Amino acid sequence: MFKNKKTAAIGIIGLGRFGMALAKRLCELGKEVLVIDQSESKVKELRSYTQYAFVADELTKEVLEEAGIQNCEVVVVCIGEKIDVSILTTLNVVSLGVPKVIAKAISYEQGCVLEKIGAEVVYPERDMALRVAKKIVAHNVLDYISLNNDVELSEIKVNEKLIGKTVSEADMRKQYGLNIIAIGMDGEIETDIEPNYTFKDKDVIVVVGKKENISAFEMD
Repeated sequence: MFKNKKTAAIGIIGLGRFGMALAKRLCELGKEVLVIDQSESKVKELRSYTQYAFVADELTKEVLEEAGIQNCEVVVVCIGEKIDVSILTTLNVVSLGVPKVIAKAISYEQGCVLEKIGAEVVYPERDMALRVAKKIVAHNVLDYISLNNDVELSEIKVNEKLIGKTVSEADMRKQYGLNIIAIGMDGEIETDIEPNYTFKDKDVIVVVGKKENISAFEMD
């Protein structure tokens, strides 16, 4: 049973590809993680990452409480395909008083129900598809994160418009309404950006700003 409240523990329910990858990464980042799944083999695999790994044939409120899921600060319900199980499990976690509940959804309708019972919703497949589409359309975009409906954080390869210019001369904030928060150079990431730094070929900039402004920069 998981009863340690000294750290901000994270619960992961469901060890499919998304849940497994999330659980492993959180453990690698030093987080205290509790995992629950019906598969004994998957739970056994996670026991090399966390001692709080439990097999549960059912995800009833009583089973979740016995495992100690209510002691987590955040719980992610990674059950997308079995919609009824996803909704009932999320409802059980919310009713146990977990401060923040995040649930995976595979459809808009499922997401709406999950939101109504008190969960934040993520759409991993949709979000990955959008990221791939973005890379296909904008060849200089390496990766991006949507912060909300209007704002993105994008990792962009420096192109001819910037090569040879200093940060001050490029004036991304004035020209495009974008803020440079990091520059990747020679395999290193620099967040303390000097105004007189001159952009070079193969540099990468990380910018944050409105989606329309990032698109305008990419297309210019």
